[in-house]
Amino acid sequence: MQPVLETRDPDGFSLWPVAEGVSSRFTALSGNLTSAEVGTALMLIARCNDIDPDPGAGDDRPPRPADPLGSFLHGLLTFEDLFAAGGLRVVDGSTGVTLLPGCCNGLEDWRDVYSVLDGTGWAYLGHDPDPVVELSGDRVRLVVDFEQSDSPVIELSAVELRRLLDGVGRDLADFLALAADWARFHLPQHAEPVIDALVRVLPVPANGGTRTVS
Repeated sequence: MQPVLETRDPDGFSLWPVAEGVSSRFTALSGNLTSAEVGTALMLIARCNDIDPDPGAGDDRPPRPADPLGSFLHGLLTFEDLFAAGGLRVVDGSTGVTLLPGCCNGLEDWRDVYSVLDGTGWAYLGHDPDPVVELSGDRVRLVVDFEQSDSPVIELSAVELRRLLDGVGRDLADFLALAADWARFHLPQHAEPVIDALVRVLPVPANGGTRTVS
């Protein structure tokens, strides 16, 4: 189980160094990324929130600054509810079955899957496809596409799901540590607000991933 961002081509992006080319539909976040890959991840998250203020719709954010860097970071630094297209990618090593986030799913909501262990029984992970996590007794089913009657399924214990989710928390904590150092080097004038925004959009428990579940 990995936390992933939906990948988009850099399209000539030049505000900071990014990895060239798109080799995968999703970019996994961890503490093992290169500097250019960290830059790519930050670009992807900032692009998700690069939306003009709309006063007519009750958006009271300040107008974009004139400089290109400040303009691109404006949404990331001013939106209260940030979005990071992506989610959780899960691969069953024994069968090869892979569950991917559906459309409009956001990595900012990754901890919602813990609610399955809390007893709600369901967690939806986007649409087209429609991945679902469901609890059945002491087992958990990760359905690749709930709308398909013959959808592939990854089945595991509730204990194993908790272990995997805690691992996601550690991966994100390690990524955030990398990203903080990266921002202080590449974006010194914006570093602390950028770091604060990343912590909000990629929420990690204070202990790095482990959460007590009743």
